[in-house]
Amino acid sequence: MRLRPRSIRARDTLVAAVIAAIVFGITAIGVDFAVRSAVKADVLRQTQVEGRRVSGGVRDGTVRGPIPDQTRGRVLIQVVAPGGHVTNATPAAAGRPPVSRLWPSSNLRVRDYTECHGGWPGRECLVLEAIRATTASDSVVVYAASPLPSYLVNGLLEALLAGSVLLLAGAAAWITWRVVGRTLGPVEAIRAQLAEISATDLSRRVPQPSGHDEIAQLARTANATLDRLERAVGRQRQFASDASHELRTPITGLRANLEDASMHPDDNDLRAVVESALRDTDRLESIVTDLLLLARIGTGGTTAQEPIDLSALADAEVGRRTFTLKIVTEFTGDVVVRGVRMQLVRLLGNLLDNAERYADSSIMVEVALRDGQALLTVTDDGPGIAPADRERVFERFTRLDTARSRGAGGTGLGLAIAREIAQAHGGTLRVEEHPAGARFTLRLPLAAAPPDRHPNRA
Repeated sequence: MRLRPRSIRARDTLVAAVIAAIVFGITAIGVDFAVRSAVKADVLRQTQVEGRRVSGGVRDGTVRGPIPDQTRGRVLIQVVAPGGHVTNATPAAAGRPPVSRLWPSSNLRVRDYTECHGGWPGRECLVLEAIRATTASDSVVVYAASPLPSYLVNGLLEALLAGSVLLLAGAAAWITWRVVGRTLGPVEAIRAQLAEISATDLSRRVPQPSGHDEIAQLARTANATLDRLERAVGRQRQFASDASHELRTPITGLRANLEDASMHPDDNDLRAVVESALRDTDRLESIVTDLLLLARIGTGGTTAQEPIDLSALADAEVGRRTFTLKIVTEFTGDVVVRGVRMQLVRLLGNLLDNAERYADSSIMVEVALRDGQALLTVTDDGPGIAPADRERVFERFTRLDTARSRGAGGTGLGLAIAREIAQAHGGTLRVEEHPAGARFTLRLPLAAAPPDRHPNRA
């Protein structure tokens, strides 16, 4: 059987109620002890004053009967002779048997004590002082007795304190229930929203309370996680869509060539068929490699970034390649960024491949510092890109109506990969206005300013 409450709200309320009951219970015990001690001490003091006043009069013979009552009946006084005979008393105590049977000895002439008689609820308790007048064997004893207040005798004080403890513990439990409920309300809203989010709809977000407390941070973290999950799922869906669409054509061509060669082996040149199949296989491999790279970039699974001299990287990449066109370079030193070296090499390589494919006679590569950012430009003197198409060229498998189309070769993913790498490094990649040809401009934050983890997409 499960005894522990399931909800945090119920557990916190139970703990608060138990703690409040313990604290208020201890306090109530202390109050009970203090009240009893104070009231009893006050009653005893008044009893002692009256008893000693009368005992002094008995010793010097000045007390006459009946004994004057200065307390209006609050203190009962009796003078009792040996044998239990009441010889004198105040009016309120006259005609009553001795209030106590305790007889002080000659060695201990004064006794203070409490005696109780009867049962609940008619129980009566008296605070008494018994004073032996002299040490003689036939000395009388003066008894002074005061009744304790009924609330100290019949348990009323304890009942009131216990009720107060229960009431205060209940109030603490109620306040805790309300406060914890209000505190955990946003958590329940977050849970309910997360329960409704499915893999088919990752665009929904949990409600985000204002402020900077733990719940607000939880909501922001949950939304950031959903953002990353949505981007990752979007990349997977894009990969599946691109793969199913773009791999169909080369696979269909490859299969048609192989089937034709298989069905008519005597009518086909085997070498030409194999070369065509290899070309289709190379294209398939390139498309798959590029699609996998696009699916990985920006998902958090990249290798650690390092400081990179962008000028040195561009110089090494240009020097490694063999160009059939004129290459003009202009590099500024000490342009250091933080990034993944192989990805930046791939970005520059894709820009150079694009420029080499469409340039007429020359390509210019420039690295500089501009407005507190690292600037890398690759410019060709080809047909250029119309303003309406300057964003479309970065889309996957885009076909333009101009001379810049996929027909010139490639997978149609080079510029898309380049932009994804730029954005994963907190930078931008755009086509900028240029008098002749096309100019691709990469801007990256310098190493002194870490890249933004959530760059704005162009």
